[in-house]
Amino acid sequence: MSIFKKGSKAFSILHFKCPRCHEGDLFETSSFSFQKSFEMPEKCPVCGQKYFLGPGFYYGAMFISYIITAFFSLFLVGGLILIGGLGVNVSFVILLAVLAILFVWFFRLARAVWININVSYDPKRRGEIGKS
Repeated sequence: MSIFKKGSKAFSILHFKCPRCHEGDLFETSSFSFQKSFEMPEKCPVCGQKYFLGPGFYYGAMFISYIITAFFSLFLVGGLILIGGLGVNVSFVILLAVLAILFVWFFRLARAVWININVSYDPKRRGEIGKS
């Protein structure tokens, strides 16, 4: 099984899919949409997995977001200075522009990582939403 195929955490995280069935979308719009960019459905439309497991569930995603953004910033600015030969000020201006564009994607990535840490893949639960 490949690390990026259905059934792996990487698939669910990078495709923003439900961590339990890997079919339902975690967000209502596409990754680079600025309309309803932070809106998530209450539960998966395919398997019924709740996306909000408790009050304040996504506070942990803030720490994940901080880690992702910090390392991305270090590598981008470091690369621009060391490899690109740009100055510090120019590198930080480029960083701010890139972060402004990728902000929504980082937000969604952090939430996808956080929910995948807490919910396991279970292909047998697929399609349970219609069953009563």
